[in-house]
Amino acid sequence: MEQALTVKQVAELLNVNERTIYRMAASGKIPGFKVADSWRFLPKDIQNWIEDQKAQSATRVDSQ
Repeated sequence: MEQALTVKQVAELLNVNERTIYRMAASGKIPGFKVADSWRFLPKDIQNWIEDQKAQSATRVDSQ
């Protein structure tokens, strides 16, 4: 089983502020789950989410 990532690790991976990751996770915009009161993210879920974001961006650009 792969080790879950912390908010800090995901923020560093995506080059965004930790608050952004908290907001996105709380609103369901990025896949994550809570352990006690701490957000955690599975690397495969984040990678899949990144690929989905890339595909959506390409679709928006293609349709213009």
